[in-house]
Amino acid sequence: MADQPWHELPPEVVAVLRPALDDVAREMMEAVGTIPAYARPLEGPFGEGLRIGVQEALKHLLAEIEQGGPVDRLDVYRGLGQGEMRSGRSLETLLSAYRIGARVAWRRFAALGVEAGLEPDTLYLLAESIFAYIDVLSSESAEGYALEQSAVAGEAQLRRRRLVRMLVRESPAEPEAVERAAADAGWPLPRSVAVVAISGPRREAAASRLPAGTIREAIGELMCALVSDPDGPGQHAAIEQAIGDDGARAGLGSTVDWSQAHSSFVRAQAALELTERDGDVVSARERAGELLLRSDPGLADELAADRLAPLADLSPGSHRRLRETLTVWLAEQGRIGSVAERLGVHPQTARYRVGRLRELFGEALDDPDARFWLEVALRVGNGAAPD
Repeated sequence: MADQPWHELPPEVVAVLRPALDDVAREMMEAVGTIPAYARPLEGPFGEGLRIGVQEALKHLLAEIEQGGPVDRLDVYRGLGQGEMRSGRSLETLLSAYRIGARVAWRRFAALGVEAGLEPDTLYLLAESIFAYIDVLSSESAEGYALEQSAVAGEAQLRRRRLVRMLVRESPAEPEAVERAAADAGWPLPRSVAVVAISGPRREAAASRLPAGTIREAIGELMCALVSDPDGPGQHAAIEQAIGDDGARAGLGSTVDWSQAHSSFVRAQAALELTERDGDVVSARERAGELLLRSDPGLADELAADRLAPLADLSPGSHRRLRETLTVWLAEQGRIGSVAERLGVHPQTARYRVGRLRELFGEALDDPDARFWLEVALRVGNGAAPD
């Protein structure tokens, strides 16, 4: 311990103070009882710990004065700080008790010193020593309080991580089990959730910046985060900012009931695969069509090959030109002028190409359902011109 003025006190001070230690300890405990948080009888482990702490502090202070240096003592003050944290009281309550106790000790010790004829300089040093010693004990209690806070936060975080795994696993847990786990984790089950799947070296940092109430867990190489009320005001913007600030990549799953979190996680992972650069957030809802096609690539390829079969036997150049023309014609809903403008060709050329398409596809170009599936087939991306 640094700056310990009581080591400089003359040892004869101990003979003056020791006979009154029990009375001083009792008076200190009575004074502590005036603090509202301690107004009830000090019973149980904390009350016993406080009594031992007061007695140990007084005895140890005198022992070090007598020794003129350090003396081993019980480590009860960190425990007192931890006990205050567990009880739900603030650290300041305990530190107030220490300060009140120090004033009581000084008042009684000063009276004893004056009665015994101690020199004024000795009394001044005794006062400094009492309050410096209490500062040391206060510091140890503050450390214990902080340690307990950290332990409690760590346990709560562990429970929330377990809850994430319970919610996103493929075989859903029983609702009652989830409700108990959520209560233990201190996470009120929201009306809706969306999973954010995050990748990249900064995924943990990005997840920590997500909106308040988010719980997260590392699953494989991804950080899986459950965002409460994801469609609430400002939530999407907050998600994008969190990912962008840390240069991560993320897929945002569908908004679902908490019991469907696994489905949102699957879609979040699929959306993540559509990201192109660091800072991207791809929403499953906004890219649902692409995700649907990617869910069974083989079937999507079959669809494209079947719907675009009329182009299959063309030369590579003709295949490319007519595919491009068909894509633009569908997008422009058959407006030849707009088709020609977008293709950068003469309107007559556009008419010729559209006429050729009608020869190949026939009535399909006039059927709304057929046109829809043609657009889908063109978006699959595997209908490029043959080599």
